[in-house]
Amino acid sequence: MIQLGPYSLDPSDPITLAALIGGGAFLLILLLLLMALRAANRSARLTEPLARQMAHLGERVKGLSDGQHQLAGGLNHVSEAQASAQSHMLNLMEKRLSQVTENMTENLQGSARRTAQSLGELQQRLQAIDRAQDNITKLSGDVLSLQDILSNKQTRGAFGEIQLTDIVTKALPSDSYALQATLSNGKRADCLIHLPNPPGPICIDSKFPLEAYEALRRATTDAEVAEAARFLRNSLKKHIKDIAERYIIEGETADGALMFLPSEAVYAELHANFPEVVREGFAARVWIVSPTTCMATLNTMRAILKDARMREQAGAIRRELALLFADVDRLGTRVENLDRHFHQAAKDVSEIRISADKAGRRARRLDNFDFEELAPESESALPVAGAGTAGDG
Repeated sequence: MIQLGPYSLDPSDPITLAALIGGGAFLLILLLLLMALRAANRSARLTEPLARQMAHLGERVKGLSDGQHQLAGGLNHVSEAQASAQSHMLNLMEKRLSQVTENMTENLQGSARRTAQSLGELQQRLQAIDRAQDNITKLSGDVLSLQDILSNKQTRGAFGEIQLTDIVTKALPSDSYALQATLSNGKRADCLIHLPNPPGPICIDSKFPLEAYEALRRATTDAEVAEAARFLRNSLKKHIKDIAERYIIEGETADGALMFLPSEAVYAELHANFPEVVREGFAARVWIVSPTTCMATLNTMRAILKDARMREQAGAIRRELALLFADVDRLGTRVENLDRHFHQAAKDVSEIRISADKAGRRARRLDNFDFEELAPESESALPVAGAGTAGDG
């Protein structure tokens, strides 16, 4: 039993049990309602900032929506600009590709032309090289021929004579020398220069001690060098002696002669290592010359010949000058006469002009006369006029 104030409740009674359960449920519902109200109030208080935030969030969402629309428009614009740029870029790329293709084509054509030109030039150079090779081959043959020539004494002598002849013909007038001239002693000089006295005609003879010089060049030991030097020295002394005995004739030639060495190397070797041979040549009045010094010596001789010819022609020049002076004097006299004639003619012309002026004035006066007005005076004036005219005439 449950005692509630004056009421007693039997839990075993179904009605009582149902009432208790119903009352309890009612109380529980009421309690829950109260609790729900309190929770709702609390939730309302709690959700108010949330609502404000939701409202602000809605505004933000709206702004985001607007921004999304703007972004969509911007993206469309960007897309269009990108498409336009892409199209422009494609056009530029096509043009650039076309230009590159054209340039490449031109470059390839230019390279082909340059290559063809280079090949042509290369072919020309190869042809020139072939010609040079032929010339070298020919020159080698000529060198061998020259060696053959120099290996023989007679041909070697002819080689020196030819070189001497070439130098003399280039340096001197053709009438100032004689080649292979025979002297009174029967000896024949390679060249005789017709110099005036003094010094008189001078002989030049060509000598070429090639064998002795080559022996000196080939020498390796001191003994070989000494032997070759003695050979060269004796050869040169013999040539000096022969020239002094054959080509220096008193009263016919100059008191000296020239020995022509057709090799600068032999000449340099002689002056460098054999000065006693040079001094012996000076003592024998035989002067040794090389192609270079021979040309210088012949130029000096040409000046001597020119001076001698000028002296020979001095008398003729003086006679011509005297005649020239006489011609100048006659020319001066004739110019003076012509000048007098010119002055006289000018004077005559001046007098003729004066007479013409006077005659013109008188003619004008006569033309202006009025014979009717001047009739009484005309008779008395006529004699005067006639006298004046006669005086003027």
